[in-house]
Amino acid sequence: MTPRVTELVNHDASLVSRRCWSDPYVYELEKRAIFGRAWLFLGHESQIRNPGDYVQAYMCETPVILSRGEDGGLYANVNSCTHRGLPVCRSDHGNTKRFVCPYHNWSYSVDGNLVTIPQESEVQNKPDKSKLGLKRVPRVESWRGMVFGSFNEEIESLEDYLGDMRFYLDAFFERFPGGIEFLGAPHRWTINANWKLPVENQLGDVNHGAFLHSAIIPREAQDLIAELGHSVVPRPGHGATFRLMPKDAPIEDVAWGMEGMGGIFGGDEVQSYLKEVQAQAVERVGDIRARMKGLTYGVYPNLSFLWSNTSFKVSHPRGPGRVEYWSWAVVPADAPDHIKKILRTNYNSFFGPGGMLEQEDSEVWIQQFAGSNIDFADDHPYYYGLGLGEEKSHPDLPGLVSVTANEFYARQFFTRWRDELLAVEGSL
Repeated sequence: MTPRVTELVNHDASLVSRRCWSDPYVYELEKRAIFGRAWLFLGHESQIRNPGDYVQAYMCETPVILSRGEDGGLYANVNSCTHRGLPVCRSDHGNTKRFVCPYHNWSYSVDGNLVTIPQESEVQNKPDKSKLGLKRVPRVESWRGMVFGSFNEEIESLEDYLGDMRFYLDAFFERFPGGIEFLGAPHRWTINANWKLPVENQLGDVNHGAFLHSAIIPREAQDLIAELGHSVVPRPGHGATFRLMPKDAPIEDVAWGMEGMGGIFGGDEVQSYLKEVQAQAVERVGDIRARMKGLTYGVYPNLSFLWSNTSFKVSHPRGPGRVEYWSWAVVPADAPDHIKKILRTNYNSFFGPGGMLEQEDSEVWIQQFAGSNIDFADDHPYYYGLGLGEEKSHPDLPGLVSVTANEFYARQFFTRWRDELLAVEGSL
């Protein structure tokens, strides 16, 4: 039986049906209501610095080429030939003058315009090539080098979409005079789980660390999260968790990266660099954000950022029960190369398909999805009511704020999710 959206999430989002993760009809609604309308992360400008540079991306299950045009502009086009639909780009990244279909050699410029049709020289009825370019993503915008695209021509600007989430992202981005850069291609792996499970985990669920990751994360680290941790929803669907360190905390306790492999095993030079960055933080981002020691961030619908291990992640749906997970290592753009290399060790040790923490998370998401498909359990929804109604405003932090144990970040996500699905329900 096809579910009604109002049956999936109750009025305050404290009860969420298991079918939200497992039902094929729900997934089809998501593709149109969310992924067809939202701003979706495509890549970072550090990946496409020069004219002709490109990387492949996805918008839900739609393959997209993000490129730097000859005019220096940013372009995103669906990777499908206008003639017979084949992919015109076969490499994950690179630099080119043309994208060429292997079937009939139709060729396209880097910005997606059709340039040549070899067969048209043999016919009299020649097509108008100006109307046969690649399907263009109508909205492409960049903020702090982060490039997003949307199929919704009427969507609000990217800055407005992010809203107060920019305040929290800048606590990291603006720490560094040169900004950030993505190192290399992403790790990619598939997980037999629903796309929302990694998103929810990274949106604000830091309290599982004391239990799931108890063999790796010291108990005192979790105690600090409980004591100093804040969970914030700047706008429904977005979220940030961080420790707000005391004003008199030693610089090594506040500095980003000191708790990771780079800070612990990187030697005096790396530790000096991290302390130097922190020493300039108040001047660059202000007192409050300088004392933020970030944990997990989320940008609706499927972008995540792990501050402590500096990785950006996108949860690409591949059906209701399968997700292709992409993860990039992120470093300060102006850090010396050898320090970037050491900092990347921090990322590789804990996250990615071989990371100690990511392996445990992935297994849990698989089991979560299996739990959403248990026969005769549809009438027993998941409980999201911890801390219901306890979130409130804060004098120095934009958005709704609470302790990290409060599940309001997930309730806000599913409230937005429910309302967006309601807007298209009945259209399939």
